[in-house]
Amino acid sequence: MTIYLHQHDLPDDLAFGGSVAIDTETMGLNLTRDRLCLVQLSFGNGDAHLVQFPVGSDYSSPNLRRLLQDSSIPKLFHFARFDIASIKAYMGVTCTPVYCTKMASRLVRTFTDRHSLKELCKELLGVELSKQHQSSDWGQSVLTEEQKIYAANDVLYLHKLRDQLDVMLEREGRKDLAQACFDFLPARAELDLTGWPEIDIFAHNS
Repeated sequence: MTIYLHQHDLPDDLAFGGSVAIDTETMGLNLTRDRLCLVQLSFGNGDAHLVQFPVGSDYSSPNLRRLLQDSSIPKLFHFARFDIASIKAYMGVTCTPVYCTKMASRLVRTFTDRHSLKELCKELLGVELSKQHQSSDWGQSVLTEEQKIYAANDVLYLHKLRDQLDVMLEREGRKDLAQACFDFLPARAELDLTGWPEIDIFAHNS
């Protein structure tokens, strides 16, 4: 594994892969208060690229934007709803098309209520992930080596998880349903950003 740390944007000469795994780190979980600090990416080749946004960043990032807006490159997330909303809030970009390993797991692994990235990596890939730095100060100017490794691990296994989950979705006849859910995710993220974060608009109760 090689971890590349970039400031503000991806390098001009970075070749994009056929699909990209993406995660974000923010100052907290409030999308309108807690700024976007880091975007992590992996093209499934065992390397991770971390794009750091210091205080005062304008998030212009033309190369990263080009990747996020490329409709020919699938974007893989774990709990895509939050990451898509964070990227939209701070970069003004809508990520499409998207795939969410957490949502896929919930659709097909109905024998358990454990759908965290840590649990999926352990059960499907035999990989033990440390979540020690999950609550960490991602806004500091210099990231620790432990933070970099933690951030990289959040994207390094998403391609393999997608492959495993796709087999299960196909087996259970839920692949089309999963795709319909993935297609709705940008709209769900927009609802989060515009005032409906905890309201189920499909529910019968008022």
